[in-house]
Amino acid sequence: MIVTRFAPSPTGLLHLGHAFAALIANDTAQKAHGRFLVRMEDIDQTRCRAEFEEAIYEDLSWLGLDWERPVRQQSEHFEFYKESIEKLQKADLLYPCFCTRKEIADEITRASQAPHVKPQAMEGPLYPGTCRARSLAQRKMHFESGAPYALRIDIKKAAIIAGSLTFDERGQGPFGENGLQNIQPELLGDVVLARKEMPTSYHLAVVVDDALQGVNLVTRGDDLFHATHIQRLLQSLLGLPELSYAHHRLITDSQGKKFSKRDDSVTLRALREKGRSVEDIKKQIEWIRG
Repeated sequence: MIVTRFAPSPTGLLHLGHAFAALIANDTAQKAHGRFLVRMEDIDQTRCRAEFEEAIYEDLSWLGLDWERPVRQQSEHFEFYKESIEKLQKADLLYPCFCTRKEIADEITRASQAPHVKPQAMEGPLYPGTCRARSLAQRKMHFESGAPYALRIDIKKAAIIAGSLTFDERGQGPFGENGLQNIQPELLGDVVLARKEMPTSYHLAVVVDDALQGVNLVTRGDDLFHATHIQRLLQSLLGLPELSYAHHRLITDSQGKKFSKRDDSVTLRALREKGRSVEDIKKQIEWIRG
C-alpha cells in the first residue's frame, strides 16, 4: 500500500507552492488507494507557532484534503531521534564541530583557493571538515568550556561502511533524473545531524519519522532531490526501510522565484479572503505548472 505524507513546518502560512505539494501527495495516495499523512516538522521551537499549525489544518481542510489522526509532531518525539544519534555515535560516525559560522566561512574561503578542492555543494558551500581532525584532548577542552557545538556525520567514513547504495526515483530530479539513482552522499558533505541543545536536525528527523510512520513514497519538490542522497545513507546506517521518491518541479511566481511564506499575497488565507475558490486555486496551480 502506498503511504505518502505532507510535512510542513508551522513557521508561517501555507502558500500556493505548499498547496501544490499537498495536493500531489494526497492525489498520489488516493489514486493508489493508499494512505495520506500530515506531519508537523516543528523541531525549530524558536520559529514554530501553534497559530500557524492551526492555520495549516484550516487551509488543508479548505483544499478538501483529509488525513489520518493524530498528526505526528516532531517536537513530541525527541527521544526517538536521540536513540538514532546514539547509534551513530557508537559506530564512530559523528564528530563534534565547534566552529562558528565565521570560522566555517573563512575556512571555505581558504579551501576554495586550492585548485583540487570543490567547495561548492549543491545547496551551498560544503563544510570543509575543520573539526573532523581535532584531537580528543581538544574536543574535551571545548566540551569542558561549555561551548556550543554541532554533531556532524563523517560522510566519507559513513559512505565506506554503507557501501554502494541506490534510491528509486519515480518522479524527476532537477536535471531530469529518473529511475534507479546511485547515491552520492558527498554532495552535501559532513552535514549537521544534531546540536548541543537539539537532538536532531532535518535530515535525521525526516528519516526516522518516515520509517516510524510507514511512509514508503515521498513526494516533494525537486529542490530536495540532493537531500535524498544523505537521507538514503542514513536509512542504511540506521537499519531503516528503503523508500521510493517522486520529486516534482516547483511552481514559481511570474519572476521564476519560489513562493515564500513572507509574501502574504500568495498565502492561501489571503487568496481565500479575496474570494478565491478551491477550484480557482487548482486552476492557477495548473496554469503556473504549465
